[in-house]
Amino acid sequence: MKRLGWLSLLVVLALPPVVPTAHARVKLITLPVRERVEIQLDHASATLVEEERIVPLVAGTNQVDFSWANTRIDPGTIVFRVIGYEGVIEGKEPEVNVLSVSYPPGENALIWDVNSTHSGPVRVRISYLLGGLTKSFNYRAVAENDESTLTLSRYIRIQNFANEQYNDTQIHAGLGDKFSKPIGINETREILIEKTKGVPITKTYTCDLAQFGYLDAAKKKLRVPMHYVLTNDDEHKLGGEAMPYGKVRIFQKDSTGTTAFIGEDWGNFTPIDDKMKLYLGTAQDVVVKRTIERRDRTKVGGNLSHYDVVVKYEIENFKDTPVTLNIAEQIQSLRNEAGFNSARPAEWVIGNQTTFAGKPDPDESSQQRILFSAELPARNGDKAKKIIHKLHLTFRNQF
Repeated sequence: MKRLGWLSLLVVLALPPVVPTAHARVKLITLPVRERVEIQLDHASATLVEEERIVPLVAGTNQVDFSWANTRIDPGTIVFRVIGYEGVIEGKEPEVNVLSVSYPPGENALIWDVNSTHSGPVRVRISYLLGGLTKSFNYRAVAENDESTLTLSRYIRIQNFANEQYNDTQIHAGLGDKFSKPIGINETREILIEKTKGVPITKTYTCDLAQFGYLDAAKKKLRVPMHYVLTNDDEHKLGGEAMPYGKVRIFQKDSTGTTAFIGEDWGNFTPIDDKMKLYLGTAQDVVVKRTIERRDRTKVGGNLSHYDVVVKYEIENFKDTPVTLNIAEQIQSLRNEAGFNSARPAEWVIGNQTTFAGKPDPDESSQQRILFSAELPARNGDKAKKIIHKLHLTFRNQF
């Protein structure tokens, strides 16, 4: 008899000894429907499916046949569990036990021998890992006209190439609450998980030669990328859970409320209390010219020397609003640019010719990178005031 479609469940009565019960597998005319299906998509590389069905058993030994044709089930992960009898069983407390499991040769199937003390319907739970059913996340960020807050919508995209459909399925995506959606064969569904209004953001302007390079190398003008920065915590109306990696489409409202697309970026995985930075493009109206003003070497004994490096920044803001500019230097890159390098780790201190107000940003600075902020006034008419800052670093005990 030709096997019915995948995931068929068969139950066989224990036959008299004269009939070889090991081969007496009779298919049910009507497949037991799934009573419950749950798909777990919270793991990065594995999809767990858990389903429950009602199977009629008789007293004695039964055979339950689980088969899958052209479906991407990992057979090594299949687990069969008996939950219990459905309804009321009169008399002694009923018992159901799985005695053994076998693999029919040349078939995508498993057969469980199940012993039941009573006849009646039994709820069973079958779980397995499934290939071809994948997920990805994406976001829609709509900034207000003043760029102080935005509305963040989070979506999950589910693609089903597992060659099986799931109806009324409970889905847990690892983000937000569980939700119920049908998933058809070869279907792609995009589902809104959560929408948060009024998320506070910071718009940043940052120049970092080692990371972003020059806008005009001949004139020593640095590229100044712009970012929206979201903080994943309660204070910023987020922080309920980590934000997964995904594409972010970015929009901004104008003064009339019309929404315009301004770009897209890939948002990195963002744990709670961490920040997601979204690239907006390069600022054309914030100009930064960077030069090495001074490189001095002082011998201190043997092959060791101290090096003084002064970096000069000439900055102009042609925007109608004040801007905070972040200026970063990668320590190793600066050593190379200054013409000295050493196998020794960089031992450096900030020199007294540094003109930035305050200390380096403690969250963005480390032994390998230093970041200061500079406040830039708005332009006056068509003219921008030139602001000059200097960063003075002394590298100690270098070869």
